Amino acid sequence: MHNSYDNIIEKLNNHELWDFPGGVFPAERKTLSNQIPIAKLPIPEQLYVTVKQHIGVEGHVIVELGQKVLKGQALTKSMNPFAVPVHAPTSGEVTAIHNHVSAHPSGLPELTVQITSDQQDTWTELSPLIDYQNQPKMQLLTAICEAGISGMGGAGFPTHIKSSPKKNVEFLIINGIECEPYITSDDRLMREHAWQVRQGIDVLCHLLEPKHVIIGIEANKPEAIEAMQVACRENPNYRVCDLPTKYPTGGEKQLIQVLTGREVPANGLPIDVGVIMHNVGTCFAIADAVFAGKPLVERVVTVTGEAITKPGNFWAMIGSPIAHLLNHTEFKPERQKQANIIMGGPMMGFSLTSDLVPVVKTTNCILAPNDNEISHNNEQPCIRCGACADACPASLLPQQLFWHAKAKELDKAQEYNLFDCIECGACAYVCPSEIPLVHYYRIAKSDIKLEQDEKQKSDKARVRFEKREARLIAEQQARDEKHRLAAEARKQAMATNGSNAKDKIAAALARAKAKKQSTDSPNEQSVAPSEVVTNTSSEHKQSTDTPSKAASSNQRVQAAIARAKAKKAAAETSKIDSDLASQGSNDTTSPVASKGKVQLEDKATQEKSTQPASIPKSTTKKVLAKTSKQPEATDNKQAKIAAAVAKAKAKREAQKAANSKDTSTPKPISKGQDSQPDISEEPTQAQQIEAKKRKIAAAVAKAKAKKAAEKAAMNKADKS
Repeated sequence: MHNSYDNIIEKLNNHELWDFPGGVFPAERKTLSNQIPIAKLPIPEQLYVTVKQHIGVEGHVIVELGQKVLKGQALTKSMNPFAVPVHAPTSGEVTAIHNHVSAHPSGLPELTVQITSDQQDTWTELSPLIDYQNQPKMQLLTAICEAGISGMGGAGFPTHIKSSPKKNVEFLIINGIECEPYITSDDRLMREHAWQVRQGIDVLCHLLEPKHVIIGIEANKPEAIEAMQVACRENPNYRVCDLPTKYPTGGEKQLIQVLTGREVPANGLPIDVGVIMHNVGTCFAIADAVFAGKPLVERVVTVTGEAITKPGNFWAMIGSPIAHLLNHTEFKPERQKQANIIMGGPMMGFSLTSDLVPVVKTTNCILAPNDNEISHNNEQPCIRCGACADACPASLLPQQLFWHAKAKELDKAQEYNLFDCIECGACAYVCPSEIPLVHYYRIAKSDIKLEQDEKQKSDKARVRFEKREARLIAEQQARDEKHRLAAEARKQAMATNGSNAKDKIAAALARAKAKKQSTDSPNEQSVAPSEVVTNTSSEHKQSTDTPSKAASSNQRVQAAIARAKAKKAAAETSKIDSDLASQGSNDTTSPVASKGKVQLEDKATQEKSTQPASIPKSTTKKVLAKTSKQPEATDNKQAKIAAAVAKAKAKREAQKAANSKDTSTPKPISKGQDSQPDISEEPTQAQQIEAKKRKIAAAVAKAKAKKAAEKAAMNKADKS
């Protein structure tokens, strides 16, 4: 249970504070740079504005190569709430948009907008919000975001997000500690611009509505403490507290613990204990954005160290290369055996890989020490003295973290709360073996973040794959459902057609029945599939004709059938005659003759038994389809030809019967041959019967032809 609000106020009134575990007391070395006012640097010829200078999402570049820009003009833009834009620090021309060495321990290149200055320093149009108290809070937060303001004393968290919490704020703490050695930028800012810092606090109070405001400043900055007390004396709700000098009191969690006695939980935020914290540099930038409409394009940077001839604090444009700052402070590289430029302080800073690294929003110090200021002894084996654990302000076990980080045992390092490390460097400062512990921790954190990023990417890929599979299944189901509905619609349409559907079914059954009859009976002619289709269409068409037309069509069908049969009988007769001729006119018992007799007998029986009334339905449809297209003149002509053919056939059959009777007398058996039974009477009777059948068939054919001709004539008369 953390301390209540009333208990905290009572203790502050008694000038009592809390403490945090661990901590160290390094040499301050602040007098190198805090003795002179903040100076103004000349405009650099080239500026390298890194697109992402904060925690969150980078915006997309909205300027083009060769475009002219004005000072304060936005270079990036994004709709993401965690995106903060960057602005042109001066007027000039965009000469490159490329990857450039970054202000990071790794020095990896990041997307950068390179601007060539025109030395005019012309501002873009500004839009201040002097009456901010009468404006909606959302509009004020938007103005802070569009000004590109992010935390300037730590990791660079977007200020507009930090200024709109979802929980009630009891304490607003303004961090003016600046506990790291050498750095004096916040000290000089509070001395010279205390009133503007107070204006920024007023804006934050309007947004957060805290119960109390505490401004924490270390006791080694008496001038800054006095300046802020003067600036804040009009508001009794603002309290300036001087704290003992101890590193790292300026850490966010450590300062909250010292002023309120509340501890921020692991993986938690200050708002979880009712506290919001901002840096004095952030307050100054907020006042500049609200009351002057200026975006964040410059900040105070301390340039110090024994290798700097003219150390001090300077207004440096965002994007200025470090080489530009070193040149104007008369950096002496000969004072270093090995080039060593540090961005930040000696405890938490990192060595730069190039002097073209640009100034970013979180850059507060450039340190160029000589060889005697910072030791460069080689790393020695750990002696397990435990001094690092005593100095850790987060109550961690730096030694265990070191072993696991060095062995790449990242899971075990996380079990020892690696991410609770604030990278203050107190453990490395007291290590007698000169082990750069913080560097091992940073590498381990980077590896863990890479693993988490890879896992996140693989999880996203898996989710995309699963969604794709689900989408394909859904599409297939939709297609199946569509086909099912279409089939049901077709069935419904067929059912609603009524008589048409029944007619089609009846026609199909009739075709199947006719096909079966033609297969079972060898005397019936088969119908081709194409003809069946024609028959069906013809039959359907006939069903819609008048009764008189149907009768005339039946007459034409019967006439056509008779003509076809007569023609086929004549062809078979001529074939039998040729076979008999080849075997000899006297050989009446030859196989060919016998075959001819059987065929003629079967044909006669077939013709006799076949009548127009018993004509198969399939044959009728076939002939109807063929004859329905012929003109009437062709029908009469065909009828006459059929009659003539039938007459010739009858005459020919009679002649053949007479010839066969003459040749039916048996020949005498010659001597010397084997005697055989006399069978001459039996063939003679068969021949007589056959001749009689032929005559009957000829008569039937003639009668049919005559009847067909009469019907054709009657049909013609009816039509005329």
